[in-house]
Amino acid sequence: MADFGAKDVKALRDSTGAGMMDAKKALTEAGGDTEAATQLLREWGLSKAAKRSDRENTEGCVAMARDANKVALVLLRSETDFSAKSDDFIAVAQKLADCALAGDDAAAVCNEEIENLKLTKKENIDVGSIEIIEAADGNELDAYLHVQDGRGVNGVVVEGTGVDAEALHSIALHIAFAKPRFLSKDEVSEDDVAKEREALLEITKAEGKPEAAWDKIVDGRLTAWYRESVLLEQDLSSDNKKSVAEAAAPGTLARFVQIRIGV
Repeated sequence: MADFGAKDVKALRDSTGAGMMDAKKALTEAGGDTEAATQLLREWGLSKAAKRSDRENTEGCVAMARDANKVALVLLRSETDFSAKSDDFIAVAQKLADCALAGDDAAAVCNEEIENLKLTKKENIDVGSIEIIEAADGNELDAYLHVQDGRGVNGVVVEGTGVDAEALHSIALHIAFAKPRFLSKDEVSEDDVAKEREALLEITKAEGKPEAAWDKIVDGRLTAWYRESVLLEQDLSSDNKKSVAEAAAPGTLARFVQIRIGV
């Protein structure tokens, strides 16, 4: 019979996050060898993690790292906000961002930490997004990370040229709030417009609007959709008397990147 006691089971549970019965079973199969039992638990956990890989994971943590002209923005996804708010989860997300900023293969460097999170949290955890934004010569960056309950949930980077620093920051805050999909109308594909127009037409028909007015109603609703979806068509959330384009003037916006949980 394997030579181990309750203290050994507790120590294994504390070091691996395994349940009591799993820890006891592993120690039994490993003949009381803690290192071998840890490896067994890891193998069992990875097998279970593979089965969890198709489970929805729309929670997580957004992390950011930056230097003077470059920002790394990452999303580490989880199934629950409980896991995403934990210190070890947030630390791995931040390490991903730091590695990405340094030019490393962040997912590969942090692979062991991510696998350990899968084992301890017993959730489908993976890297959702990694974005590196480096300003072109003469351009400026502003970055904003909205933190909720200790973890980042919404990260924005906006790049402009000739834009006042305070205005650029206001625009970054606006993007976090408004969640536009496109910078300008030029970025919206003809397919996207056609699909939206078709959907708006069906809505208009279902409302019983007179057929003669359909085109005009749809055009008006499409304009509203542009204002919702396109950054440069929006009014600045902090000053609705000024558009985003006016806030950027006399400079221009080059691009923006937004990563947030839940999408």
